[in-house]
Amino acid sequence: MRSDIEIAQANDIAPVADVARSIGIADGDLELYGPYKAKLTMRALRAMQRKVADGTRGRLILTTAITPTPAGEGKSTVSIALADGLRGIGKKAVIALREPSLGPCFGVKGGACGGGYAQIVPMEDINLHFTGDIHAISIANNLIAALIDNHIQQGNALGIDPRTVSWKRCVDLNDRALRNVVVGLGGIADGVPREDHFCISVASELMAIVCLATSVSDLKRRIDAITVARTYGKKPVRFAEFGCTGAVAALLKDAVRPNLVQTLEKTPAFVHGGPFANIAHGCNSLNATVCALATGDYVVTEAGFAADLGAEKFFDIKCRVGGLSPDAVVIVATVRALKMHGGVEKSALAVPNVAALEKGFANLRVHIENVAKFGVPSVVAINHFETDSPEETAALAALCERCGVQAVVTEGWGKGGAGAADLARAVVALCDTHKAAFAPLYADDLPLEQKIETVAREIYRAGSVEFAPAARRKLAQFTADGYGSLPVCIAKTQSSISHDPALTGAPSGYVFPVRDAQLYSGAGFVVALAGDVMTMPGLPPRPAALAIDVDDDGVISGLF
Repeated sequence: MRSDIEIAQANDIAPVADVARSIGIADGDLELYGPYKAKLTMRALRAMQRKVADGTRGRLILTTAITPTPAGEGKSTVSIALADGLRGIGKKAVIALREPSLGPCFGVKGGACGGGYAQIVPMEDINLHFTGDIHAISIANNLIAALIDNHIQQGNALGIDPRTVSWKRCVDLNDRALRNVVVGLGGIADGVPREDHFCISVASELMAIVCLATSVSDLKRRIDAITVARTYGKKPVRFAEFGCTGAVAALLKDAVRPNLVQTLEKTPAFVHGGPFANIAHGCNSLNATVCALATGDYVVTEAGFAADLGAEKFFDIKCRVGGLSPDAVVIVATVRALKMHGGVEKSALAVPNVAALEKGFANLRVHIENVAKFGVPSVVAINHFETDSPEETAALAALCERCGVQAVVTEGWGKGGAGAADLARAVVALCDTHKAAFAPLYADDLPLEQKIETVAREIYRAGSVEFAPAARRKLAQFTADGYGSLPVCIAKTQSSISHDPALTGAPSGYVFPVRDAQLYSGAGFVVALAGDVMTMPGLPPRPAALAIDVDDDGVISGLF
């Protein structure tokens, strides 16, 4: 059996200019990064934004999933297969996905471009440096940090209290040793000593800003609005006060423009932006989604991790900010993962166990119910594995039917778009019913604490929310500073609907602990940190880097 990277490398990839022409993008609207990758020009981006603003757009389909398990769910694989499947049944489909982060590529699984015969290519480029967007965001982020420390060193005219600097440095790697550091050591010429922190680049506020900014002007407005610290008099300090916004934006002028690549089956794919969904808002850039809506009749996008994280943030943050209205949702589930939620060990997943499947279905049921709370119809994609028994598949389909949703077996990994043709037809039928009546979960004017409580109770099924004193003080301060109307972005584990990764299945009635809060005033949301979630991941005992290699011809191996 060939690995994902071997399948991708054997593909006859088309020139990206040909892929662009298939959706009406002229050669002059592309900036090529070699023959297979391109960025849209600003002119093309503005034209597509106008088209969508005028009401001409495709149908928007969100792919989400059940709570992740070590058995795997294959959400990206299903998303890519669905887009290929839609084209296979004669629909003009385009896909919009996030860019992979280098941290997980070398730490957790070694790749994030789908799998098998449902992948985006060039897979190695996309997984590694791609067009440099994440690097540009990292450097711009750290320029802001350097400017803050330099201001303090050079007389501190703004009266910044170094103990209150909230802007973190970042790097796009899993490096737990950088979570908590001290900077400015060495002497007077080396800066003012203070405690500092690093986050992974894809969890940074600047990543969120790039993903939500619609233009360079909007980007600069958001950078101006970043709250970086407080003065000794406890007044907030915005980055606009440093007078350096133009320099930061100059580093990001290309990063705000969407990238265009393709699937193995030549379906156009806008791949742009990569915020994590457990510690950020988890969606590809708003610009990429708008470009896909302007060029496709059906647009498949996804939000990270399960519906309690990615889908909720897609609905309550991205759709709210961008004025998007999704038409349908695909919820990816596997028999294997649901059996794990039902208590089966990974080593025993090949053994048929309908009883465990039925027990684990409680997890899928919660996600089905949660999606319905946003007024968007859904379909369940059963991502098929060879070990699935007919009895288990039939039982899962019946359980979904009892919840009022259709379940469709999907075989994108082994068959590509042909393996998702039935799912494609189901999605078209779902869109044709015109049942979507999208609305966010909470109103803008609801107080911040109540917004957090609403998400915790309605989506996570908590019985109550416990705010640490520091979190409560910060939320009150954010409100007093004029940010009470912002949406909330809850950072928590992806391994459970709750805050506790040990609580699999469908926990409910527990106490949801909010230990801290952070203001992302430039991005336009408030982050609430729950449980033990970290904004800088660490490497596992056996990182994926152990399997990755490159030969004298530059051919990479082991990348998933």
